[in-house]
Amino acid sequence: MSLRKAFLSFAAAAVALGGSLAQAQGLRTLRDAEIEIFIDDYAQPIFRVAGLPEGSIQIIIVNDGSFNAFAGGRYMGVNTGLLTIADTPNQVEAVIAHEAGHLAGGHSARTGDAIAAASRPMLLSLVLAGAAIAAGAPEAGMGILGLGQTIGQANFLSYSRGQESTADQSSITYLDKLGHSSKGAIEIWRKMRNTQIIRGYRINPYSLTHPMANVRLSALQRRVVASPYYDRKDSPEEIERLHYIQAKIYGFLHDPEVTLRTYPLTDQSGPAQYARAVANYRTGLIDKGLIEIRKLTAAQPDNPYFHELEGQMLFEFGRAREAVGPHRRSTKLLTDNALLRINLGRALLATGDYADREEAVMEFKRALLLESDNSFGWFELARAYGAMDNETLAMLATAESRYHAGAKRDANQFARRAINRLRRGTPEWRQAADIILATQPEGGGLPLPSGIGDEEAPAPSEPTGEEKRGPDVPDPAFAGPQGF
Repeated sequence: MSLRKAFLSFAAAAVALGGSLAQAQGLRTLRDAEIEIFIDDYAQPIFRVAGLPEGSIQIIIVNDGSFNAFAGGRYMGVNTGLLTIADTPNQVEAVIAHEAGHLAGGHSARTGDAIAAASRPMLLSLVLAGAAIAAGAPEAGMGILGLGQTIGQANFLSYSRGQESTADQSSITYLDKLGHSSKGAIEIWRKMRNTQIIRGYRINPYSLTHPMANVRLSALQRRVVASPYYDRKDSPEEIERLHYIQAKIYGFLHDPEVTLRTYPLTDQSGPAQYARAVANYRTGLIDKGLIEIRKLTAAQPDNPYFHELEGQMLFEFGRAREAVGPHRRSTKLLTDNALLRINLGRALLATGDYADREEAVMEFKRALLLESDNSFGWFELARAYGAMDNETLAMLATAESRYHAGAKRDANQFARRAINRLRRGTPEWRQAADIILATQPEGGGLPLPSGIGDEEAPAPSEPTGEEKRGPDVPDPAFAGPQGF
């Protein structure tokens, strides 16, 4: 590898989550309605005051136990560890505000310019080193080469630390505009500083992409304390909401035995019952799990997430008919959530009754009106059509599923199979045509089916191309997010 390529690889890794591009693009993500809505409730007001257009940022939940978040392009990632390690919702809010500062400042978009600028000293050193070596001074040449690389890396790292400091300051501005305390930011940096001290870090601060926690704490403390909203605290309801989410994450992502030790039977709080319900069901103790979750549904009958979990437990243990009721209840309590409607549709489909299959199709369609790029929702709709012996619509739904999963070749093939059976000009025909046009390989490929692309052909009902049909995977801008 050339030195220029080595430096560019280093610089790219410096801004990627976990230190590598592969890790940033291969994140272990998860979907959960309760967690997504919790994060969204804090993020959307911050996005508004940061001047980010509504709906422009996609929030991703990352299955990672480290205390971190990141942002780049049109994505923001929140680690599960941020949610479980935070003591208060305000601490989570402070991190979200910091990442919004990166997004509003266009930091990831400018990183490429910074890399190019930082690489110039190294390119010059290559020329000078070559001249020195040719003149018979190889040791001097190698010294010049190393100096150029050191200067280039230092320039980039200084730029990265500057971005972090700017995002820190922006986060305080956003929270002040909302009338919220930024005390959570101070608490976070105090916690991070103590961790660095306890672990005995002996790191050259000039070799880091982020300022040291102690430096960030000092830079923010005076401004945070001076804010008129400094002493504003999270409500008991907001704190309890976070505790429920922490218990849920703990139950699903930790070993069940550890969860049951962390939340013993002597703890009869709601979050503890939530964690035990998950842990018991994960170990196959469905009856114990149902006892715990039904205590919660009895105490809080209007909480849709408790009914969702009860339905999930019953469904995954083959009790689909029993699962329909809790899932139906969850969708009545939270009508506009795609994930809950998909769960109801799956339970209906699993009963085996024809009438339930028809209702399942309707639930999947309602879910896809809310999330048109949900590849799993399209997959389940394809299964429902298959169960009703409607092979044509099953192929069309499969084409959509494959498209939004990023498998364009598969999507093209399924759409072609479907369009041959569809009447030209119908919405379904246009839908298939849209997919075919959006997935045509560059430079051609298979001939377009008759009527697609002709001047007299009906215009698609929706815009075509990647602007409309972006697959549900990170785009190239996501390759270099700004980490917390």
